[in-house]
Amino acid sequence: MQLLSSALVLLLLAPCAALAQGSSRIAFLGKQLQKSKDPRSRSQAALVLGATEDPEAVPLLCTGLKDESELVRAAAAKGLAKLLELDGLDCLQAHKSDADATVQAAVSEAVDALKEFQSRPPRFYVQLEAVKDRTGKLPAELVKATEARLRSRLMRSGARMAPAKETKSAAKGTLKKLRVRGYRITPELHATDSGGLRVALVCLTYPELSLMGQVEVNAAGAQPGDLLKALVPRAVEEAAETFEWSSET
Repeated sequence: MQLLSSALVLLLLAPCAALAQGSSRIAFLGKQLQKSKDPRSRSQAALVLGATEDPEAVPLLCTGLKDESELVRAAAAKGLAKLLELDGLDCLQAHKSDADATVQAAVSEAVDALKEFQSRPPRFYVQLEAVKDRTGKLPAELVKATEARLRSRLMRSGARMAPAKETKSAAKGTLKKLRVRGYRITPELHATDSGGLRVALVCLTYPELSLMGQVEVNAAGAQPGDLLKALVPRAVEEAAETFEWSSET
Protein backbone atom coordinates (compact mmCIF):
# COMPACT_ATOMS: atom_id res chain seq x y z
CA MET A 1 0.00 0.00 0.00
CA GLN A 2 1.33 3.43 -0.89
CA LEU A 3 2.62 5.60 1.94
CA LEU A 4 1.35 9.16 2.00
CA SER A 5 3.85 11.83 2.99
CA SER A 6 1.40 14.73 2.96
CA ALA A 7 -2.15 15.29 4.12
CA LEU A 8 -5.04 15.04 1.70
CA VAL A 9 -7.44 17.92 2.22
CA LEU A 10 -11.10 17.93 1.27
CA LEU A 11 -12.85 21.28 1.60
CA LEU A 12 -16.55 21.10 2.29
CA LEU A 13 -18.44 23.98 0.79
CA ALA A 14 -21.88 23.14 2.18
CA PRO A 15 -23.76 26.17 3.51
CA CYS A 16 -24.63 26.59 7.15
CA ALA A 17 -28.26 25.58 6.68
CA ALA A 18 -27.30 22.28 5.07
CA LEU A 19 -24.82 21.46 7.82
CA ALA A 20 -27.33 22.20 10.55
CA GLN A 21 -30.10 20.25 8.89
CA GLY A 22 -29.17 16.90 10.44
CA SER A 23 -29.14 18.21 14.00
CA SER A 24 -32.41 20.13 13.72
CA ARG A 25 -34.04 17.16 12.01
CA ILE A 26 -33.18 14.79 14.86
CA ALA A 27 -34.50 17.30 17.39
CA PHE A 28 -37.72 17.78 15.42
CA LEU A 29 -38.31 14.05 15.00
CA GLY A 30 -37.54 13.42 18.66
CA LYS A 31 -40.07 16.04 19.71
CA GLN A 32 -42.65 14.57 17.36
CA LEU A 33 -42.06 11.07 18.73
CA GLN A 34 -42.44 12.22 22.31
CA LYS A 35 -45.07 14.95 22.08
CA SER A 36 -47.43 14.27 19.17
CA LYS A 37 -50.92 13.25 20.25
CA ASP A 38 -51.43 11.16 17.12
CA PRO A 39 -49.90 7.64 17.35
CA ARG A 40 -49.54 7.60 13.58
CA SER A 41 -47.37 10.72 13.69
CA ARG A 42 -45.28 9.27 16.51
CA SER A 43 -44.79 5.99 14.66
CA GLN A 44 -43.81 7.83 11.49
CA ALA A 45 -41.24 9.84 13.46
CA ALA A 46 -39.77 6.59 14.82
CA LEU A 47 -39.42 5.10 11.36
CA VAL A 48 -37.76 8.24 9.98
CA LEU A 49 -35.37 8.37 12.96
CA GLY A 50 -34.31 4.85 12.06
CA ALA A 51 -33.26 6.03 8.62
CA THR A 52 -31.04 8.87 9.85
CA GLU A 53 -27.90 6.76 10.55
CA ASP A 54 -27.40 9.01 13.58
CA PRO A 55 -26.36 7.48 16.94
CA GLU A 56 -28.28 10.26 18.69
CA ALA A 57 -31.50 8.60 17.54
CA VAL A 58 -30.89 5.55 19.78
CA PRO A 59 -32.14 6.99 23.12
CA LEU A 60 -35.13 8.55 21.37
CA LEU A 61 -36.14 5.23 19.82
CA CYS A 62 -35.51 3.37 23.06
CA THR A 63 -37.93 5.78 24.74
CA GLY A 64 -40.39 5.02 21.95
CA LEU A 65 -40.40 1.37 23.03
CA LYS A 66 -42.23 2.53 26.17
CA ASP A 67 -44.99 4.37 24.29
CA GLU A 68 -48.58 3.61 25.28
CA SER A 69 -49.42 2.75 21.66
CA GLU A 70 -48.41 -0.64 20.30
CA LEU A 71 -48.20 0.98 16.86
CA VAL A 72 -45.49 3.35 18.10
CA ARG A 73 -43.62 0.66 20.04
CA ALA A 74 -43.46 -1.56 16.96
CA ALA A 75 -42.28 1.38 14.84
CA ALA A 76 -39.57 2.19 17.40
CA ALA A 77 -38.31 -1.40 17.21
CA LYS A 78 -38.29 -1.24 13.42
CA GLY A 79 -36.44 2.08 13.62
CA LEU A 80 -33.73 0.54 15.79
CA ALA A 81 -33.41 -2.35 13.35
CA LYS A 82 -32.94 0.10 10.50
CA LEU A 83 -30.54 2.31 12.47
CA LEU A 84 -28.11 -0.58 13.09
CA GLU A 85 -26.60 0.96 16.21
CA LEU A 86 -25.47 -1.74 18.63
CA ASP A 87 -26.20 0.54 21.59
CA GLY A 88 -29.85 -0.19 20.87
CA LEU A 89 -29.54 -3.89 21.73
CA ASP A 90 -29.98 -3.53 25.49
CA CYS A 91 -33.23 -1.61 25.32
CA LEU A 92 -34.58 -4.01 22.71
CA GLN A 93 -33.72 -6.99 24.90
CA ALA A 94 -35.53 -5.30 27.78
CA HIS A 95 -38.76 -5.21 25.74
CA LYS A 96 -38.75 -8.75 24.33
CA SER A 97 -41.77 -9.62 26.49
CA ASP A 98 -43.99 -6.75 25.36
CA ALA A 99 -47.68 -7.40 25.99
CA ASP A 100 -48.51 -7.01 22.30
CA ALA A 101 -47.62 -9.84 19.92
CA THR A 102 -46.92 -7.49 17.01
CA VAL A 103 -44.47 -5.50 19.11
CA GLN A 104 -42.83 -8.71 20.31
CA ALA A 105 -42.28 -9.77 16.71
CA ALA A 106 -40.85 -6.37 15.75
CA VAL A 107 -38.49 -6.40 18.73
CA SER A 108 -37.35 -9.94 17.94
CA GLU A 109 -36.65 -9.02 14.33
CA ALA A 110 -34.72 -5.94 15.44
CA VAL A 111 -32.58 -7.95 17.85
CA ASP A 112 -31.83 -10.46 15.09
CA ALA A 113 -30.90 -7.65 12.68
CA LEU A 114 -28.48 -6.05 15.14
CA LYS A 115 -26.89 -9.37 16.07
CA GLU A 116 -26.44 -10.20 12.39
CA PHE A 117 -24.82 -6.81 11.85
CA GLN A 118 -22.57 -7.41 14.86
CA SER A 119 -21.43 -10.83 13.63
CA ARG A 120 -20.89 -10.09 9.93
CA PRO A 121 -17.38 -10.75 8.57
CA PRO A 122 -15.23 -7.62 8.91
CA ARG A 123 -13.47 -5.94 6.00
CA PHE A 124 -10.69 -4.53 8.20
CA TYR A 125 -9.63 -4.22 11.85
CA VAL A 126 -9.32 -0.88 13.64
CA GLN A 127 -7.88 0.35 16.89
CA LEU A 128 -9.52 3.75 17.35
CA GLU A 129 -7.62 6.12 19.60
CA ALA A 130 -9.38 8.74 21.71
CA VAL A 131 -10.30 11.91 19.84
CA LYS A 132 -7.77 14.69 20.49
CA ASP A 133 -9.24 18.17 20.76
CA ARG A 134 -6.46 20.37 19.41
CA THR A 135 -8.69 23.44 19.66
CA GLY A 136 -8.76 23.16 23.44
CA LYS A 137 -12.21 24.74 23.43
CA LEU A 138 -14.74 22.05 22.56
CA PRO A 139 -17.04 20.67 25.29
CA ALA A 140 -15.98 17.25 26.55
CA GLU A 141 -19.40 15.78 25.74
CA LEU A 142 -19.09 16.94 22.12
CA VAL A 143 -15.66 15.32 21.79
CA LYS A 144 -17.06 12.10 23.27
CA ALA A 145 -20.05 12.20 20.89
CA THR A 146 -17.69 12.69 17.95
CA GLU A 147 -15.72 9.61 18.97
CA ALA A 148 -18.95 7.59 19.16
CA ARG A 149 -19.93 8.86 15.72
CA LEU A 150 -16.54 7.86 14.31
CA ARG A 151 -16.83 4.39 15.80
CA SER A 152 -20.32 3.99 14.35
CA ARG A 153 -19.26 5.14 10.90
CA LEU A 154 -16.23 2.85 10.88
CA MET A 155 -18.38 -0.13 11.79
CA ARG A 156 -20.83 0.74 9.02
CA SER A 157 -17.85 0.74 6.67
CA GLY A 158 -17.02 -2.83 7.68
CA ALA A 159 -14.60 -2.37 10.58
CA ARG A 160 -14.18 -4.73 13.50
CA MET A 161 -13.10 -2.62 16.46
CA ALA A 162 -10.08 -3.69 18.51
CA PRO A 163 -10.43 -3.71 22.30
CA ALA A 164 -8.68 -1.06 24.35
CA LYS A 165 -5.12 -1.86 25.46
CA GLU A 166 -4.89 -4.88 23.18
CA THR A 167 -1.43 -6.46 23.20
CA LYS A 168 0.56 -6.75 19.99
CA SER A 169 0.48 -10.55 20.11
CA ALA A 170 -3.28 -10.57 20.66
CA ALA A 171 -3.78 -8.19 17.73
CA LYS A 172 -1.67 -10.38 15.46
CA GLY A 173 -3.66 -13.42 16.49
CA THR A 174 -6.96 -11.69 15.75
CA LEU A 175 -5.74 -10.46 12.36
CA LYS A 176 -4.57 -13.94 11.45
CA LYS A 177 -7.93 -15.39 12.43
CA LEU A 178 -9.97 -12.73 10.63
CA ARG A 179 -7.60 -12.59 7.63
CA VAL A 180 -7.86 -8.81 7.37
CA ARG A 181 -5.54 -5.83 7.62
CA GLY A 182 -5.24 -3.77 10.78
CA TYR A 183 -5.12 0.00 11.21
CA ARG A 184 -4.70 2.40 14.10
CA ILE A 185 -6.61 5.65 13.67
CA THR A 186 -5.95 8.75 15.73
CA PRO A 187 -8.63 11.42 15.22
CA GLU A 188 -7.77 15.07 15.81
CA LEU A 189 -10.00 18.15 15.85
CA HIS A 190 -8.44 21.46 14.79
CA ALA A 191 -9.68 25.01 14.38
CA THR A 192 -9.37 26.56 10.92
CA ASP A 193 -8.39 30.11 10.01
CA SER A 194 -11.92 30.71 8.73
CA GLY A 195 -13.43 29.96 12.13
CA GLY A 196 -14.50 26.44 11.23
CA LEU A 197 -13.26 22.99 12.19
CA ARG A 198 -10.99 20.42 10.63
CA VAL A 199 -11.18 16.69 11.31
CA ALA A 200 -7.89 14.88 10.74
CA LEU A 201 -7.55 11.10 10.79
CA VAL A 202 -3.96 9.93 11.25
CA CYS A 203 -3.64 6.35 10.03
CA LEU A 204 -0.97 3.80 10.95
CA THR A 205 -0.65 0.10 10.27
CA TYR A 206 -1.71 -2.05 13.22
CA PRO A 207 -0.15 -3.45 15.29
CA GLU A 208 3.20 -2.54 13.66
CA LEU A 209 2.37 1.20 13.88
CA SER A 210 4.01 2.34 10.65
CA LEU A 211 2.73 5.75 9.57
CA MET A 212 0.58 5.65 6.43
CA GLY A 213 -0.49 9.29 6.38
CA GLN A 214 -3.56 11.33 7.22
CA VAL A 215 -6.67 12.75 5.65
CA GLU A 216 -8.33 16.02 6.57
CA VAL A 217 -11.78 17.46 5.94
CA ASN A 218 -12.73 21.05 6.73
CA ALA A 219 -15.96 22.99 7.07
CA ALA A 220 -17.18 26.31 8.46
CA GLY A 221 -20.38 28.29 8.78
CA ALA A 222 -22.23 26.39 11.51
CA GLN A 223 -22.05 25.44 15.18
CA PRO A 224 -19.26 22.99 16.16
CA GLY A 225 -21.66 20.12 16.79
CA ASP A 226 -23.27 20.51 13.38
CA LEU A 227 -19.89 20.81 11.67
CA LEU A 228 -18.62 17.63 13.28
CA LYS A 229 -21.76 15.70 12.33
CA ALA A 230 -21.14 16.66 8.71
CA LEU A 231 -17.38 16.09 8.79
CA VAL A 232 -17.12 12.66 10.44
CA PRO A 233 -18.72 10.55 7.66
CA ARG A 234 -16.77 12.44 5.01
CA ALA A 235 -13.50 11.88 6.87
CA VAL A 236 -14.14 8.14 7.12
CA GLU A 237 -15.10 7.91 3.45
CA GLU A 238 -11.97 9.81 2.44
CA ALA A 239 -9.75 7.61 4.64
CA ALA A 240 -11.31 4.40 3.31
CA GLU A 241 -10.56 5.46 -0.25
CA THR A 242 -7.11 6.89 0.45
CA PHE A 243 -5.78 3.98 2.50
CA GLU A 244 -7.67 1.31 0.54
CA TRP A 245 -9.24 -0.32 3.58
CA SER A 246 -10.18 -3.82 2.57
CA SER A 247 -10.22 -7.43 3.70
CA GLU A 248 -7.31 -8.40 1.45
CA THR A 249 -4.24 -9.54 3.38
